[in-house]
Amino acid sequence: MLYITRAGHVDAEKIKVKIFPSIERRKMDKVNGIIVHQTDGSTADSAFNSYKGAGANGAHFLIDKDGSIYQTASLYKTTNHAGMARSRCLNTQKCTPAELKTMSGLEKAWKPQAISDREYKKQWPDRYPLNMDSIGIEIVGISQKTPEQKEKVYEPVNDQQNASLKWLVRELSETLNVSMSEIYRHPELARKNATEASTAKW
Repeated sequence: MLYITRAGHVDAEKIKVKIFPSIERRKMDKVNGIIVHQTDGSTADSAFNSYKGAGANGAHFLIDKDGSIYQTASLYKTTNHAGMARSRCLNTQKCTPAELKTMSGLEKAWKPQAISDREYKKQWPDRYPLNMDSIGIEIVGISQKTPEQKEKVYEPVNDQQNASLKWLVRELSETLNVSMSEIYRHPELARKNATEASTAKW
């Protein structure tokens, strides 16, 4: 298990604490899930630079190319990393017929913002873990597009990154009492590029 200070910082040999207050938002009382991302940048520094501006978006951890783990936000604070939410009801087909009908109608009419707004008003587990109750882990990795491709494809997560990710997810899951079934790749619960974190393993 991880030791967490009163400030929400992890005291562990494998984790370098490099907090960016600019990405921290409100108090987070309960963690219900973990979301795995890729930065769409080629270096850790490019992500860190993006975290410096007032009101910047970011996640709680970042895993560099060599497997180094950085904590970039307190575990007791929310960050904006989840983005526009997908409907858990629609994806799992486990909700009331009325809600399923509503969400199906919004999806067919292509109203992703309306779906997301509705999801953010729900309580977990009727929705996916989102900004208010999830830990974000960024993995350094860029997306690129060849002339043959219609959209960008993220580079594979390397072995060192996956080893660090596996260790970090297991430790966070145990320490914060988060079910391993509530660990997601970003595109699974948000409107993101389908290849983001597709090669991440935990």
